[in-house]
Amino acid sequence: MSTSWTEFLLQHGALIDAALPDQIHFRTPREETALATDSTLLVPLTHLGLIRATGEDVVTFLHNMGSNDIKKLATDRAQHNSLNSPKGRMLANFVIWHATGGYHLMLSADLHAAILKKLRMYVLRAKVKLDDAGTDRVLLGLAGPQASAALVASGLNAPAAILNVAQGSDETDSHVIHLDNNRYVLDCNVETAIKLWPRLLAAGIQPAGTTAWRWLDIQAGLPLVTAQIQDEFVAQMLNFELLGGVNFQKGCYPGQEIVARTQYLGKLKKRMFRAHVAGIDAVQVGMDVYAPEFGVQSCGKLVSAVESPEGGFDLLVVMQISAFNAGEVHLGIPDGPRLTLGSLPYTVD
Repeated sequence: MSTSWTEFLLQHGALIDAALPDQIHFRTPREETALATDSTLLVPLTHLGLIRATGEDVVTFLHNMGSNDIKKLATDRAQHNSLNSPKGRMLANFVIWHATGGYHLMLSADLHAAILKKLRMYVLRAKVKLDDAGTDRVLLGLAGPQASAALVASGLNAPAAILNVAQGSDETDSHVIHLDNNRYVLDCNVETAIKLWPRLLAAGIQPAGTTAWRWLDIQAGLPLVTAQIQDEFVAQMLNFELLGGVNFQKGCYPGQEIVARTQYLGKLKKRMFRAHVAGIDAVQVGMDVYAPEFGVQSCGKLVSAVESPEGGFDLLVVMQISAFNAGEVHLGIPDGPRLTLGSLPYTVD
């Protein structure tokens, strides 16, 4: 993250924990998730990293690495995509869109450096350059009922369709990605972000921290692969094909055989579901969950956890489908806190 951007945020009320520099707050986490329920928010997406991919062979290179079809990605579209291990487990998921001279890939900040290094290992003789775009660019999230109007009032375009991308003028070199429902991601250089911040606040948006954005991810049923759950799940366990992150007609990529076999030959036993847990003060991503039919054997793992506006924590959990259908799942240990299981905003088979 750019030093000048960090200094700007600190001067404008941001709170940054030295031990967790990727996490930014303007209020307590629970106050921010409460704000996210009905307000329009402006969030520095410091928990996400940005990789820039350019070069003559960049399309073929990225197409051969990821689970989705880069060759068919229109210039005004973004897509969900993933990098997988040879065993078909997700090493990272990312949103990708066209940028000047190539593409930008948005992924979890705690995996950014390792994934950048891994991708560079595959370049070999290909004419591809990969670098950290976060040194000179900023990701901002806008969410809420007035997000689109605030973008327009600030001189930016707000793409209407989900995963459409609007490009700013050459002067600003900005991109607005319509992520889902009332959420947009703004990708711009540091200087533009500093200029836009007061304009967006003047349009009625309130600043909020990364907790609010992560809570909205849970409401949308959108997973983020982080270090705690890296190499744990095939794409379908995270509902990734339901989100459009897998193309089953494209050619080979690392892990493709396992992902395809899971889709066509196997019976999927685990899916990601939304849940809530009350009466505890802390949870940890990667914690096991248990169900009576599985005894002391884990039936799944925690994918995301954020303080709920109503107390407790809202969660995304990968678990055995049979355990979800039975309705009794416990966190941490077989007789741990019982989860309240909820629905997702999309259909899970």
